[in-house]
Amino acid sequence: MPMNTKDLRNIHALVTGASSGLGFSMAEALLQAGATVALASRVGTKLDQAVEKLKREGYPAVGIPLDVRSEQSVNNAVEWVKREWGKLDVLVNNAGIGMRTVNPRFLVEPQPFFKVTPEGFRDLIDTNLTGYFLVARGFAPLMMEQGHGRIINISMNHETMKRKGFVPYGPSRAATESLSYIMAEDLREYGIMVNMLLPGGATTTGMIPDEVRKEIESKFQLLDPRVMAEPIVFLASAAAEGITGERIVAIDFQDWLLKRK
Repeated sequence: MPMNTKDLRNIHALVTGASSGLGFSMAEALLQAGATVALASRVGTKLDQAVEKLKREGYPAVGIPLDVRSEQSVNNAVEWVKREWGKLDVLVNNAGIGMRTVNPRFLVEPQPFFKVTPEGFRDLIDTNLTGYFLVARGFAPLMMEQGHGRIINISMNHETMKRKGFVPYGPSRAATESLSYIMAEDLREYGIMVNMLLPGGATTTGMIPDEVRKEIESKFQLLDPRVMAEPIVFLASAAAEGITGERIVAIDFQDWLLKRK
């Protein structure tokens, strides 16, 4: 589907973890398609620079400080959206941390689950799983009141959920998918659609430590984060009306579209 700048001109979207990587690429794609987008991330120069870059290019981007692990921070973001926009059409749950937080060399030297610290396990689960729950829970009432809305939860390959040395990242994304399917059923009667989107492979994002990037790139073909652009615009558009409970792999997006037709 071509990304016409008029496609999403009446759409207001919020993307978590949008200061870099997949989140930034998806926010940029939504803006290019005509949407008004809030980039939500932890406070810092990274978020400020991301928003300023998009503003310089003429896009209506705004930054919202958001720690997805904090109920109060989520509530503040919800109140901002209500006050400034009065609605939210699209929520992209993307904020997360990767295996580098428990093992910087996770792709070249896998570490067994019994060597993962309880603190490292809890921190990742709190961000990747509980964060998705808190943000969706926070914005769901607004969407229910509107009678419409789209929630897109970003996930990862099933292989990642079973791969040696991938605790706790694998379990966090497996649980995210279960959460997404249940959310889709819970929100169906309210006209809110919930879908999953994943790249289809490892991507060149901050989840891969700089010190092992060259070593990893020699072994793995990494995807450009912009692989998410076309499917995220589709899922936010009128063309995706009625689609819910789907798991879409970005690299296979065109094939998925053809099968639906």
